[in-house]
Amino acid sequence: QSLPQQKLLTWLSVLECVEVFAEMGTARVWGEMGRWTIIVLIQLAKAILRLLLLLWYKAGIQMSPPIVPLNREQQQPLHPQDTEDNSSGKDQTYVGRRSSRVVRSLKSTPSLQSRHWGSPQQREESQSRRAEDMNQPPTPLGLQETIAESLYITRPLLHLLSLGVWGQRSWKPWLLSAVLDISSLSLLSDLKDLNRRERAELKRRTVLLLYYLLRSPFYDRYSEGRILLLLRLLADYVPGVGFVTRPLMDYLPAWQKIYFYNWG
Repeated sequence: QSLPQQKLLTWLSVLECVEVFAEMGTARVWGEMGRWTIIVLIQLAKAILRLLLLLWYKAGIQMSPPIVPLNREQQQPLHPQDTEDNSSGKDQTYVGRRSSRVVRSLKSTPSLQSRHWGSPQQREESQSRRAEDMNQPPTPLGLQETIAESLYITRPLLHLLSLGVWGQRSWKPWLLSAVLDISSLSLLSDLKDLNRRERAELKRRTVLLLYYLLRSPFYDRYSEGRILLLLRLLADYVPGVGFVTRPLMDYLPAWQKIYFYNWG
């Protein structure tokens, strides 16, 4: 990736990290008008950055999060003795004669700070697999797929615009957003030869369609009572589950009112 593209991904990641804090902080300081103003500005900035990545840099299907979080355990370098013996493979592992279990040899045990519980082969395979995933270029998008990804990127702006036109209690913004999400996924489903990260992203978007059960006005009219009833039944009749479901029942109404939790 070029340096400008990396900067765009960095700014996009920063916006996704601070959007909920910005919404709640602005609502506390400037009220409801300030809250919706910062929501529109953040969604507009995210859409512009994503469209630049899509149309100018040909970044393909946009990932979430834009920058893959660093796995420090996998990034730890191998023990020096492991790297010396890597080519020969001697004294790194011991294979049990009867169990055929592979265990690390005591001679190649790393220091406590860099120790891991897998065999050297497993660690090398995971590191090589991660490097291969990171180095895979994005799948080229045709006109249909580019339109589909553009629909997904601009859907938050169209949803906000429809909220301003028809109001928050209208079904039209909810239906418009659902149609755009489903249309985008349907158009992208014809794309073949996706890499692993792109397939995972499409699966994530498909699972996120369940959020429409928690989005107003569907949640206010249909889902709220049923979800709270189910959580209450689990808390009362399933031992040990109440430690999770009771705080969730108290947290769900507050969570549902935060725009970036529901629609971001």
